[in-house]
Amino acid sequence: METNFPYAQYVTGRNFVGRRSDVTLLGNLLTQGEHVVLSEPPKTGKTSLIQQTLYSLRVKGVTFTVGQFSALNIRTPQDFVLRLGSTLLRMAGTTPAEFADLSRRFLEGTHFVFDPVAYEAEGRVLSLTWDLEAADVAAILSLPFRLAQERGDRIILIIDEFQCLTALDDPDAILRPLSNSLKENRDNRRFSYVFAGSGVNAMKTIFRGSLLFHRLVERVKLSPVDEIEMADHIYRGFTSAGKVVEKELLQGACRLFRGHLWYINHFASICDGMTRGYLMEPGLVDALASLISVHEPRFVDMMSGLTTHQVNLLKATVEGVTRFSSAEVIRQYGLNSSANVKRVKDALMKKEVLEFDEDDKPTIIDPLFEYWVKKYYFEMKEA
Repeated sequence: METNFPYAQYVTGRNFVGRRSDVTLLGNLLTQGEHVVLSEPPKTGKTSLIQQTLYSLRVKGVTFTVGQFSALNIRTPQDFVLRLGSTLLRMAGTTPAEFADLSRRFLEGTHFVFDPVAYEAEGRVLSLTWDLEAADVAAILSLPFRLAQERGDRIILIIDEFQCLTALDDPDAILRPLSNSLKENRDNRRFSYVFAGSGVNAMKTIFRGSLLFHRLVERVKLSPVDEIEMADHIYRGFTSAGKVVEKELLQGACRLFRGHLWYINHFASICDGMTRGYLMEPGLVDALASLISVHEPRFVDMMSGLTTHQVNLLKATVEGVTRFSSAEVIRQYGLNSSANVKRVKDALMKKEVLEFDEDDKPTIIDPLFEYWVKKYYFEMKEA
């Protein structure tokens, strides 16, 4: 169903707000054959940026083939290489005969085969005939570069939720050979990875916590959407439906959600369904309560999973503390010791509750959770 405030899928075209410079940057990197990292919190616009960029490239006449898969449910190196290899073969072929030919030509000497029985029964394009070995991993990781070279066109492969590879028993079983593959194919500019991940701290561990991918990938950081531009977009959505709302109220909502487009569109959609004419502040308050009611079980679960020390450090964060290791802060918030502070910070980052910038300043990743935890959990009065 057509809606002025889409939040259930990615957006392009007239619904894509702001971030024009990000589109230009990502497009330039992909046309230059660079590998890109998009590491941002969930539902902040990564997929929309990618799709808008691909749309813009097509409009400019750039030709390419795109593949995409998610690492969300990958738990073993075997899962990853089979998913990667199958996606690539589906990008290059369409029939069982073509899949069989591709696997013979590009994966000869490995334990990968095209099994017509498995394909017929499960749609599986690639199968393993033996336990996964290092040579098998290397062959699959070199496959996109070899395919692009033979085809003579540009290939772009998007891997969503890439941070889930940190859940492998041995992430280096994939990450290290992946790094080697990127190094060995530096001069092949016909293929690009887009590593997209919603676990910002886990992605930071992969791409900035070690030197594995140093100078091998380029990070594109989502630019904040201008508050006024976002409010104008929402305002036009209401006026096109014959409804009236003050722009200042919408700007306040954008500020509350810290420009988080998914929350803003979901909030606006709720508002849209609650009024037939003039939308006033009480209606916005009711819409916010409805939005919170949707997400509150998740927030309660998040807090239930925190230890007392983690809750205390979170409280210090919402109260504006940025330096947690001072004796006064440790005493006031019951954090025990500076060594314990480090452990607690690491735990909150691993749980993707907080992130810390280069100056070690904390930010609560989810803006609606930040509002909820202040108002309903810690029962802080609004300033």
